[in-house]
Amino acid sequence: MSKGRTRHMFAGGNTSEGFFSYFDHILPQEWAERIYILKGGPGTGKSTFMKNIAEALCNEGYETEFIHCSSDPSSLDAVVFPEKGISIMDGTAPHVVDPKNPGAVDEIINLGRFWNNEGLTVNREGICAVNAEIGELFRRAYRYLQAGYSLYRDNEVIYGMAMDRGKANAVISGIIKEIFAGIDIAEKEGKQRHMFASAITPDGLVNYLPSLLTTKKVVVIEGKPGTGTEKLLEKARNCATERGLYTESYYCALNPHKLEHLVIPELDISLTTSNESHHADVKYTEKIDLNKLLDDSVIRRYKEEIEFNGNYFKMLLNRAVETIKKAREKHDELEKFYIPNMNFDEIKKCQDELLDRIAKN
Repeated sequence: MSKGRTRHMFAGGNTSEGFFSYFDHILPQEWAERIYILKGGPGTGKSTFMKNIAEALCNEGYETEFIHCSSDPSSLDAVVFPEKGISIMDGTAPHVVDPKNPGAVDEIINLGRFWNNEGLTVNREGICAVNAEIGELFRRAYRYLQAGYSLYRDNEVIYGMAMDRGKANAVISGIIKEIFAGIDIAEKEGKQRHMFASAITPDGLVNYLPSLLTTKKVVVIEGKPGTGTEKLLEKARNCATERGLYTESYYCALNPHKLEHLVIPELDISLTTSNESHHADVKYTEKIDLNKLLDDSVIRRYKEEIEFNGNYFKMLLNRAVETIKKAREKHDELEKFYIPNMNFDEIKKCQDELLDRIAKN
């Protein structure tokens, strides 16, 4: 039997607004047969628990989505089995997940019942101290990202001033007409899913675009910040929704409200933006360069500001990454308190029991 298709993405991100979550879109309640929510501290084996079940079902031929952790991409926040309508997710901080429809859709699996309470109580002071350090490191990282984003925004404003909006609107209109030619407005709007394809992590900027942009047609939109790349994607999404088509929206790792990539599976088409901060290393069928619509005289006039903003933005982004890396190191320290106090044999039994339940679903 051939392995199932795998896709990789993020549901939460370290952004200029702090930790931002699209966890409600991992598997929306109305699409789900069952959502299993894992509770337990660091080092209790939640990520391994999910990986083992995901690999087993993937080997059985089921499509599997791996939702990675932005604070450590080698770890998982969730796994999804779309064909079964089942998800397993980490329900602990910072992305606290509680049941919305307990018993009917959601079910809690508490891995905390497999730890030695006495062993953890003895280390109470150490656990609390390290947790406090982790919290402060993330708050500092978010301040760096917020400061960096203010410089990034200034460049957006400058490039926006240099943009020929009239010509850009004409280009966007032409693309939209081509994509949706012959498709009528539907009586029922299409469903939307919102996630991240990339994240700011302790390993730097990480993206999983090659696993997501797998449609027959891939349109790359090149454009500096402020050239309106997101406007094209937003119009395409609105048109798709009006026509009853399902869309997957993937947002900017720095600004979680800025649309960067759009997939319309029923049309077998993806739209992806490309600039200095991110580039989709995939084969594309069409490229649209909005940079051609920039007024060079405006760019030359603000050359010094653009370079200043760009240089210090990179410096602050790198500083944020280093700070998140320190937080991961502290998280590793925290796990050392928990790992010796866990009964992993019992966790393995729990994992195997859940795998058996899902396989029979």
